[in-house]
Amino acid sequence: MRLRHPEQMSGRSRTLREATAYVVVGGIQLLLDWLCFVLLTSLGLAVAPANLAARTFGAMIGFCLNGRYTFAKPTEQATPTQRKLLRFLIFWLLVTAISTASVSALDQTKGLAAAWLGKPLIDSFLAFLGFLASKYWIYR
Repeated sequence: MRLRHPEQMSGRSRTLREATAYVVVGGIQLLLDWLCFVLLTSLGLAVAPANLAARTFGAMIGFCLNGRYTFAKPTEQATPTQRKLLRFLIFWLLVTAISTASVSALDQTKGLAAAWLGKPLIDSFLAFLGFLASKYWIYR
């Protein structure tokens, strides 16, 4: 079976390839984000700044990998453009506010262990929204 270049794929095949790559990149990103969050909060940093730092670390990795591999087009340069970066930052700020508020609420109502367990679930849901935003707005 010969692999086709992403530009030669049908819309459905291309979306499936992008979704698969997004899940792989996102899994790496979520794991690193979560590990950073747990480490920082274990060292005594408050939940909100730890979440912001962890999401920033994960976002840098995700933006570069998704721009280069997941949503790359052969006619574009290998590095993401400033317009894509601006779109990414706008979306990232929105979902980071949602994530931080949610994780902080878990910490305040159920404790730090609940925040540790809840963060991957919250961020996984936000990652689904991130795929849609990435495909149709950020990297278009």
